[in-house]
Amino acid sequence: MNAVASADAAVAMADGVGELLAAVRSGAVRAVPGLLAALDPAQRRACVPGLKEQRREIRGEWSNLANARAAALLVAGAGCHAGPAGAATWIGGRDFGGRSGTLPRELAVVVAAQPVEWQVEVAARLAERAVPGWGWSLHPVVEAVVRRTGCAVPQSEPFVREWLNGQIGRTGARPTLAQQLRADAFTPVLIPRVFELDDVGQLLSWSLSNRPGDVFTEAVAELASSGVLERGEVLDRCLARLLRGGRPADQRLFADVLRALAPTPEEFAARARDLVAMLDGLAVIAGYAQEELAGLDEAGLVEPELLGEASAVVLFRAEKKLVRAQLGWLDKAARRSPERAGAVVLAAAGVFGHPDAGVQERALNVVARHLKAAGSAVLPELLFAAEGLNPVHHPRAGELFGAPVGGDDPDTGWNELLPPVPEPLPLGAPIASAAEVAEELSALLASSAPEVAVFERVLDGLVRHACEDRAALVEALGPVLRVHEWNDVGRWQDCGPGGVLYVATAAAGRTPPHRLRDFLGGKGRSPLRGDYTTLHGRVLAARLEEAAWQVTANRPPYLLATPTDATGALDAAVLVERLAGYAAAGVTPGQADLCSALLRVGPADAGVLRAAEAVPTPAGRWVAQWLRGGGLPAQPSERVVFAPGRGARSSHLYGERWWEDLHRVAVAQPGLGAGPEGPAGERLAGDFRALLDGTEPSVARVRAQRHWLWMPTAHWAAMLPWHREELAARWLDWFAAAADFDERGAGPLLPVLAEAGGRAGLALHLALGYGLGARHAEDRTAAVDALLVLAARGDLDGALLGRELGALVECGVVKPTRLASALGLAAGTGAYATVWSVLGAALPVLLAADQSVRGLGDLVALAADCARRTGTRGAIAEVTGTAAKGGSGRVVKEARALRDVLGE
Repeated sequence: MNAVASADAAVAMADGVGELLAAVRSGAVRAVPGLLAALDPAQRRACVPGLKEQRREIRGEWSNLANARAAALLVAGAGCHAGPAGAATWIGGRDFGGRSGTLPRELAVVVAAQPVEWQVEVAARLAERAVPGWGWSLHPVVEAVVRRTGCAVPQSEPFVREWLNGQIGRTGARPTLAQQLRADAFTPVLIPRVFELDDVGQLLSWSLSNRPGDVFTEAVAELASSGVLERGEVLDRCLARLLRGGRPADQRLFADVLRALAPTPEEFAARARDLVAMLDGLAVIAGYAQEELAGLDEAGLVEPELLGEASAVVLFRAEKKLVRAQLGWLDKAARRSPERAGAVVLAAAGVFGHPDAGVQERALNVVARHLKAAGSAVLPELLFAAEGLNPVHHPRAGELFGAPVGGDDPDTGWNELLPPVPEPLPLGAPIASAAEVAEELSALLASSAPEVAVFERVLDGLVRHACEDRAALVEALGPVLRVHEWNDVGRWQDCGPGGVLYVATAAAGRTPPHRLRDFLGGKGRSPLRGDYTTLHGRVLAARLEEAAWQVTANRPPYLLATPTDATGALDAAVLVERLAGYAAAGVTPGQADLCSALLRVGPADAGVLRAAEAVPTPAGRWVAQWLRGGGLPAQPSERVVFAPGRGARSSHLYGERWWEDLHRVAVAQPGLGAGPEGPAGERLAGDFRALLDGTEPSVARVRAQRHWLWMPTAHWAAMLPWHREELAARWLDWFAAAADFDERGAGPLLPVLAEAGGRAGLALHLALGYGLGARHAEDRTAAVDALLVLAARGDLDGALLGRELGALVECGVVKPTRLASALGLAAGTGAYATVWSVLGAALPVLLAADQSVRGLGDLVALAADCARRTGTRGAIAEVTGTAAKGGSGRVVKEARALRDVLGE
């Protein structure tokens, strides 16, 4: 009887288990809660292996049936795991996340049927988990358990974020955010935790409607005033969050919360030290704290010493607005309390070293007004601080302090401080072993922006060692190719240095040689050139595809085009020596390799020419003819002026725009496509000849070249290392976008062009002008580096650059504030004469135009400083005319100072 009962029980268990698993397999999620309710604990445990197997089956499958099965699996697994840890792990599995927008409703039914202790433990574990997939949240499960059982509200970051998203993301007819939060029992516990979260500025800054209280900042203030949140705690948490720092969006959000709370003077006075600490934060935060502190000081609610502490922080900041406001606070404090004059003038003297001459003048005015009340005891410190003043202020400071200031006479001459002329870094000896080739290849593939030298060494190393010992090279490349597998996908990208992996794959025998042969013979598709490959990308692809064929076929001993320094330049003597080696080995150079070498080779002397003529091969004769003719000739650039209102149309990231006036100042290079005279230039392959085509007075060609806005790189510049003017002409669009469209990324190419070879004409100077007026500080810094390098090499035409900058400022493309920042940085390195050579030519254009442009006064002040330091003399009519105008505007005042320096 017992045996029969056991058999019946086994059959019943098997039937229940099989029925549940079958329902899950068919995706019948609605049936799962009822089937689970009919199973005892043993039957549920028996279902777990089958559920895990089905979970493995749907992994990676995204059909409708797979998604339905996933929902059923989620519900069934939650009910079959008796342990809370296993159940939480199952529910939070990434396999289920993102398959649908919401959790299946049946999950809540199954969870609610479990013991309370089980539910509480599962909810606590799920609250610690991040969202497992897009559009997927475990918050409803946790929230339902907390509200049903009355357990403690979880305060983990994932739960707080999901709760917050739920409050912000409600749709349809709904109360305001303040009303929602007031009605939610979680609010007093979770809102304080919001102040500890990062990256919430964007989410919480939006106003959900135009109703009062329907934005987070107003809602928090309303809850604090109504007692739902403890006001003092909210204030303290808000200040602590601002002091912690973080992303600007977050800082602005919590500053807005603080403003909405509108703390009383007494509340701020109790937290004055926090406000002082905020002066070291973002400019907008520091300005708010400064304003509140000044009000507290005026009301007598803080210690007088706090003014000195605040000044010690603010007066050393770069933001002129904050410094001017602090000087104003110091002035008012001394007016109210003359006994504080000594501390005020010493604090103001800390500004004497500020880089802006206008701010220095303001500080000197504050000191002058309160010097009498401060007494003679402060004079020694003031005299010491005055040495940091701009020389234009030395005479006045000497009169005020009763002793001469500034012992150096600027008329005795000026020694310009410029960086040493950069020497091109040699590429060094070829890679010595196959193991080193593999090591450098791995580093190249792991880098997002490999250097020219690294790429060229790896490419040459692959060719060399495929010739010397291909078996050893294949063995060394094995580990690298297991990590970086060439899969011939991503053909929408431009060909870049990472394409050298294709050569390595070919050298290792993992790419069938017949595919390469078919392609080079004009059959099949290119493995490296996609639909959006640029001209430079096609040239690089030609080199790589040819090298991949060579390492499997004729195996040349090395490449001809490998440069001798990091700019991409190739020494003529080295090229001739390599050609002689090819001739001795009976190897015919590859066409792409030889064309690249010709575009890279530098000038040759008589000895090199004789050696080239002695190479008894067609390639040797071609190179000898090329060198004898002077190589690739430099093409002069010229200005192309578009008719007003007839600018070309350009595709832009954010739609189509009409080119502005700056693009009427363009550069063309006529006739460059013809190449050198005679057969030497005519024999260049198609894409290599296209590199020499002249620019057109239309952006249509640039649009075709840019495609997906590929940015030029140093590898592009290394293709024509002796022709930076031509490169600057072709890339002018990218440099212009840095100033006009606030795009970033082109600036770092300016030092590359400055260090390259060839003439520096209109195109390069115009590109430099755009860089000096770029929107982003890192691009302007790169432009300053290029400016100093050109000056050190004697290649800078300051007058040309100044005239172009004047035109760019006049048409609104380059903002004077950005230009003043960049040129001030250059002058700060000691290159005052260089900066004057630029500003001296720009000022006639700038002062003849609209003088109300913001930042123009900074440029005139910088010019006066440079002229004074370098002892420059000679009146400029536009400066004299501006100085003669009435009024006390900044431009007029600085023009008067410059006029006095230059003399009549």
